[in-house]
Amino acid sequence: MSRIIALATSDVRFPTSLELDGSDAMNPDPDYSAAYLRILTDSDDGLEGHGFVFTIGRGNDVEVGAIEALSDHLVGRDVEETLADMGATWRDLVYDSQLRWLGPEKGVMHMAIGAAVNALWDLKAKRAGLPLWQLLARLSPQQIVDLVDFRYLSDAMTPAEALEILERAARGRAEREQELLAVGYPGYTTSPGWLGYDDEKLARLCREAIADGFDQIKLKVGADLDDDIRRMRIAREVCGPGFRIAVDANQRWDVDVAIEWMSALAPYDVAWIEEPTSPDDILAHAAIARGIAPIPVATGEHVANRVVFKQFLQARGLSILQIDATRVAGVNENVAILLLAAKFGVPVCPHAGGVGLCEAVQHLSMFDFVAVSGTMDGRMIEYVDHLHEHFVDPVDVHSGRYWPPLTPGASTQMLDESIAEFTYSAQERRSVAL
Repeated sequence: MSRIIALATSDVRFPTSLELDGSDAMNPDPDYSAAYLRILTDSDDGLEGHGFVFTIGRGNDVEVGAIEALSDHLVGRDVEETLADMGATWRDLVYDSQLRWLGPEKGVMHMAIGAAVNALWDLKAKRAGLPLWQLLARLSPQQIVDLVDFRYLSDAMTPAEALEILERAARGRAEREQELLAVGYPGYTTSPGWLGYDDEKLARLCREAIADGFDQIKLKVGADLDDDIRRMRIAREVCGPGFRIAVDANQRWDVDVAIEWMSALAPYDVAWIEEPTSPDDILAHAAIARGIAPIPVATGEHVANRVVFKQFLQARGLSILQIDATRVAGVNENVAILLLAAKFGVPVCPHAGGVGLCEAVQHLSMFDFVAVSGTMDGRMIEYVDHLHEHFVDPVDVHSGRYWPPLTPGASTQMLDESIAEFTYSAQERRSVAL
């Protein structure tokens, strides 16, 4: 028997605003940051669980504080019991009534729970000697269903319906796992599209994306219509007809403005419009979707929880569902969202980039292909070539595809030297150890 003896937290911030990496219409100067967590145990194996919440700078210390508030729930717990029933562990963390009051089930506290849940899954996968995607994909359909909290979901998907989806997919799991290992998972890149880049850099990065084998790029839009038309024209001229170019407004518009703006960009054959308005406004997304059809609406990176995703699907407010590895309460809640997407027949194209998001979310998409949806059609994972060098198991993207990680764990462990160099405060924050 082993116990959790401490949570070790770090406020890690990278100065990406200096080069305008990550700049968009709503976030002009992001400093990609991680409220970082290590779960320490007294086990002789020396293994730790690593997780984080992605932020963009100021406020990262608030997120670190939220993670530390979970110490009483985790320090002293039996590791084997905690990892053996991750569904129960998730519910125990989420349904602390006093902490839940801060959401409920959304925002800073919910994201902090996600970091802890993801760190526990990292530890569980390391103990199993498997990458997380493979560990999840080899669970039985019933074990996967048991991870999910169906409270508030049953009007859209029952446990029996989820089990049916998983049992249907179980028949081809082994073959799909081999296919994934052989051909990888489709990716697309946002690297050319940051709003702060000049036209020459945009054109150069478009050419590089094509040379790197990507079939889609994404451009940030929403600050100035004339600028967006010019930048779309440049990208289309470089990429040529038929090449997929998506755009992302990062919540910039009201409904009428979104429809007008997208009508102006429509001649450039837009693959999708992402986050055209407030991520909380389901009905506005649905109105925009009707107003700009057949251009698809994509959203999800700022959607707070599985309940809001359920309503987006019910209201047809999105055609492309974008999970995020650190926005909701970790792996368990993302499994619920993947099942909802499969139930509604909507493709999942995760949000990535940031710091560590590519590393983390690839496991969820690969699990989805092998054990849930059973398809890669219409699906791809976002890729941004930023900050991967700071991770023990950096993402492997080449020929326009993600190649499955084989190292045990969730790929969320950051290098010790990177944590030391980029920790914002001089004193690493730690919970009280036993």
